[in-house]
Amino acid sequence: MTVQAASGAAPDRPVSTWTGWGQWLALATMTVDHLTRYVFPSAWELGWAGSSIGRIAFPLFAAMVAWHGLFNTRNPLRYARRILIIGIAAQLPYMMMPRASDAFILNVCFTLALGLAWGAWLRDLLERHRSGSLGSIWLGTAIAASLVIWYLLGDWVEYGHRGLLLIPLFMLAMHHLHGAGESLVERLQAVSLAAPVLIVAGLMNSSDMAKSFTVATCLAVLWLAAGAHRLTPGVPLAMPRRLWLTWYPGHFALIALLLWASGALG
Repeated sequence: MTVQAASGAAPDRPVSTWTGWGQWLALATMTVDHLTRYVFPSAWELGWAGSSIGRIAFPLFAAMVAWHGLFNTRNPLRYARRILIIGIAAQLPYMMMPRASDAFILNVCFTLALGLAWGAWLRDLLERHRSGSLGSIWLGTAIAASLVIWYLLGDWVEYGHRGLLLIPLFMLAMHHLHGAGESLVERLQAVSLAAPVLIVAGLMNSSDMAKSFTVATCLAVLWLAAGAHRLTPGVPLAMPRRLWLTWYPGHFALIALLLWASGALG
């Protein structure tokens, strides 16, 4: 769904070996979610899988995008454009999936790309404000304008307003958790900035089971950002780049073909 980020981050960037495991887990849980939602008959009563295993996928994708955008790429906006290209390729088969509503919705790659662009832009604004090149009035105006755009876009993308918020909040929390010093004040500040991620994750789902899996996924990633990333061994089998880039649009195309063959799209 997303693309691997370019190298060239700051020298103090954290170890990113955990994302190798994250790629396999994200694709597997996303596929389970979509198969139980669109392919398997309701008589099989597999909805529990989508409400548990399937709720790992989106926060994990969002966390990896935030991590790469923050630590592993020189140009987050170019990274966002790559994600957007995958979303454009997937949009047609995505629109063929049976839904309870006929409302036009852009797939999750648009959510991820827009969230990354927003997070990178806000980070740049704050850095310019700290350096003195951007005044407080202009900073406040820019943030207010971005919130208006967020409000307008939220109804058009998968996972809505909360989904768009997740990557900027992840980037803020990861930055402080990774950079927190030894003082109690710094550590408490980092923990407090992690709290909004968990709150938004909890609000993204309706059932207690779904909330639990989404929040637990976010909590695990925040723990990695706080230092556990150093303990993660390399994945034995790296995700093939072509598989990583094509799985999202490809699996939707295959599901659409299966539904058409079975008459479900007729």
